[in-house]
Amino acid sequence: MKIISINVGKPKILNMDGRPIATGIDKTPVEGPAAVGKLNLAGDGQADLVHHGGEDKAICAYPSEHFAYWEERYGRPFTAGAFGENWTLLGLTEDDVCLGDMYAAGTALVQVSQPRQPCSKLAFKHQLPDLPKAVCQTGKSGFYFRVLQEGVVEPGAPLILMERGAGALSIAYINRIYYHDRGNVAAMAQIASHPALSASWRETFQKRLTARSRP
Repeated sequence: MKIISINVGKPKILNMDGRPIATGIDKTPVEGPAAVGKLNLAGDGQADLVHHGGEDKAICAYPSEHFAYWEERYGRPFTAGAFGENWTLLGLTEDDVCLGDMYAAGTALVQVSQPRQPCSKLAFKHQLPDLPKAVCQTGKSGFYFRVLQEGVVEPGAPLILMERGAGALSIAYINRIYYHDRGNVAAMAQIASHPALSASWRETFQKRLTARSRP
C-alpha cells in the first residue's frame, strides 16, 4: 500500500458550458515532499468550501487500480490526478479500507472519514456527463482522509495501517448502503453512529433515519 502520486492545485476559473466556474478539480503531480496540514496539502485548495475541503475532507484519495476500468469504459486514458484526488494510491481500494482506519504516511497520521462523492465538476473536467453517477453506482469512489497529525509525505511513501476503524465498516460497504440499500435501517444507524464518520455524511444518514421513522 503506497502513495504513487501526490497531486495539488489551487482553484482556478474554468469555462463550463459557457459559464465561468471556480474549481480546484485540476490537480498536478508534485515531485518532492508535500506538507500535510489539517485542512489540505501544501499548494492545494478548494473553491467550494461548503461541499469540499475542511477537516473531515482534508485529503482526497483514489485507487489507481480503477483507472483500467474507466479507460475501457470511456476509451481514453486516466492518470494520476484524473479524479481530482490528492493521493493516487496503489494497493488500497474501497474493499480494503474501513471507516476510521488510521494510516501513517510519511510523518503524518491520517484517518478515513467517508467515501468520496463526486460533483458535476468531475463531469466537466472530462466532458463525460455520466461520470459522477457512474463513480457512485460502481462504488469506485475513492475516499477522504482527515489529518490527525500534521507532517510531510512524498510520492512513493507507504501507507501503514496503524489502527483498524471500529466495526470494520469498509468504504465499499458504506457505498452500498448509501446508494443501493437505502432501506437498511440497521446498517444506516450503525454507520451514522460511527465516531469517525464525517459530519456531512452523518447528517445525511440521520435525515434518512428520521424520514424512515415517520408514520
